[in-house]
Amino acid sequence: MTTPSLAPDRPLAPAGPLATAPRRPGTIAPPAVAFAGVRRSYGPTVALGGVDLRIAAGETVALLGPNGAGKSTAISLMLGLIEPDDGSVQVLGQDARTAVRGGRIGAMLQESGLPILTRVGELVELIRRLSPRPMPADEIVRRAGLAGLVERRTESLSGGEAQRVRFAMAIAGDPDLLFLDEPTVAMDVETRRAFWADMRAFAAEGRTILFATHYLEEADQVADRIVVLDHGRIVADGSAADLKAGARTRRVRFQLAGADPASLRGLPGVRQVDVAGDRVTLESTDSDATARALFTSGLAVRDLEIAGPDLETAFLALVGTAR
Repeated sequence: MTTPSLAPDRPLAPAGPLATAPRRPGTIAPPAVAFAGVRRSYGPTVALGGVDLRIAAGETVALLGPNGAGKSTAISLMLGLIEPDDGSVQVLGQDARTAVRGGRIGAMLQESGLPILTRVGELVELIRRLSPRPMPADEIVRRAGLAGLVERRTESLSGGEAQRVRFAMAIAGDPDLLFLDEPTVAMDVETRRAFWADMRAFAAEGRTILFATHYLEEADQVADRIVVLDHGRIVADGSAADLKAGARTRRVRFQLAGADPASLRGLPGVRQVDVAGDRVTLESTDSDATARALFTSGLAVRDLEIAGPDLETAFLALVGTAR
């Protein structure tokens, strides 16, 4: 089989002006996603219980939640894979299935496989030919970091390389809205950093990006906005700074040889104690009182630091409260 060259001048499916028109933030009038009173159940299990959500065009939004929170159901509704039992779902001002058929939505799903005995270039070119307004081939290769992989067969790819191919397939149709499900799984640190740099550039063109991740530091660093689902309802919606500011604990870290976790739990404000060798981390609801008690306790505390909560702390507090 001859491998396509992925040259931009290959015959393509008919494409209108949208295929090459420059994108400008704010030019898409309707919300990228609009949920109004959305309910969806599977038998007696309520996956989403009356969710209202609006995501503006051009936003980069992280969707977080523990397993079973309703994230997969929400994304399936946005992709038109299922219908709500009640309420309405609009994507880019349209029914979700209409938006998908029009090539306006791209999706990189964690569980999607790649066909074997197929070269990367062949696969990407196939997706381009199926798209009403395909992205130029050389741009797909550049954005997805596929320059050295076009001739490779899919079964020979590493986990990180396969993720990059899935990403290339997701953007091949030049989407206005891009869904990413755990996009950086199996990527090394350098590749992950380059990936998110490309995502920032992608969003700067006026596209909307919605991603689900278990790497909370990614949500903290990349997302304009974070939506937290738990038990089928939204328990938080705001910037990473907003979520962290809402957490009522701070971290008190210090060095202490032979630390006794039981005695440290008795200090004022302390909710959790973590001891790793001589390094101690306390989660405290009153860090000032905790620090005073430490210094008056007679313990040989060194290198004390007090820091605000990170996103993981805020997330655990939110889903813990919701349960």
